[in-house]
Amino acid sequence: MAKIFVLAPDSFKESLSAVQVCQAMQSGILQVCPDAVCLAVPMADGGEGTVDALISSLKGQQVFCQVTGPLASQRINTYFGLVDEGWTAVIEMAKANGIHLLVPSQRNPMLTSSYGTGEMIRQALDLGVEKIIIGLGGSVINDAGAGMAQALGAQFLGATGASIQVCGGNLNGIHQIDLTGLDARLQHTEMVIASDVNNPLCGTQGASVVFAPQKGATPEMVQQLDQNLHYFADCIEQQLGQQFQNIPGAGAAGGLGFGLMALTGAKLQSGVELVMQMTGLAEKIAQADMVLTGEGKIDSQTALGKTPFGVAQLAKRLNKPVVAFAGVIGEGVESLYQADFTKMVGINPPDCSLEEALKNAEFNLEKAVAGFIQSQI
Repeated sequence: MAKIFVLAPDSFKESLSAVQVCQAMQSGILQVCPDAVCLAVPMADGGEGTVDALISSLKGQQVFCQVTGPLASQRINTYFGLVDEGWTAVIEMAKANGIHLLVPSQRNPMLTSSYGTGEMIRQALDLGVEKIIIGLGGSVINDAGAGMAQALGAQFLGATGASIQVCGGNLNGIHQIDLTGLDARLQHTEMVIASDVNNPLCGTQGASVVFAPQKGATPEMVQQLDQNLHYFADCIEQQLGQQFQNIPGAGAAGGLGFGLMALTGAKLQSGVELVMQMTGLAEKIAQADMVLTGEGKIDSQTALGKTPFGVAQLAKRLNKPVVAFAGVIGEGVESLYQADFTKMVGINPPDCSLEEALKNAEFNLEKAVAGFIQSQI
């Protein structure tokens, strides 16, 4: 009887999309077991690749659009996804305001904004969707979603009563928040945040301190940005009566998690759990003999809501063996064996450089999968 394999990996960053990882895994399996049945379910956790994974798994479509990039002077061509027969839009905020859209010398979270993400939301609303899912990974912003709200009709007024074009560096100039022009369609649209980040908005574990340095912030900027987020959250609380700054996930994507909850009524959900639910992964794993997952690097951070860990937990509940493949097996993985993983396999040959690993990821993954399956026969 033919063995059934469920392939549920995330992308391998900078080398393979989750769809390509599934294809390489399937090729490796079929080299050894030509009659095997492979059920490919590309995964994501709300970060890079979420839109493409859901479009692939749910046979959705891309919707191309032009929006403002991380800097107000940028216009970029991008896309979001439509699934569920067009009733659900899937947006990756990084496709509008991601760190990859700026070269290192341009990155400055004092100046960047989530305005383009708001424009994508508005264009999704124009299509009459009933639900919008927003993935929050990979941002280069630190404006607590103020720019996003501005693109949807909110106004932020300064001391003179004039409207401010908000960004991370000027949130402390807001004196009044006016939501009378906020897009009314948000009230009738289910808004869901997909994220794997549990940080609050402010403080030592907040958006600015933990994430802003990698977005180009100096230590002085980090301090100012954190103060600005505190100030903005206080404005929201005093003027709108909304308290979200300490909720885990409020600090995701430079505080966009906070802004979406406070200003659009969005609900926060684990990104990988959301994707697993939407793709019906549990039903597929229930009929499998083995589950294969993976991503570029597996280490102690994997247990903090990353895709392979979520897949492994689900497989364990269903009593199925789960094997993870990764470019790098890092430190602190012993606890992952104790928790959920049957085996973890590094795909790269010894002494492989990063450049070679990225270039040969597909070949190395296919070879590693074939070698593992052969060892099980």
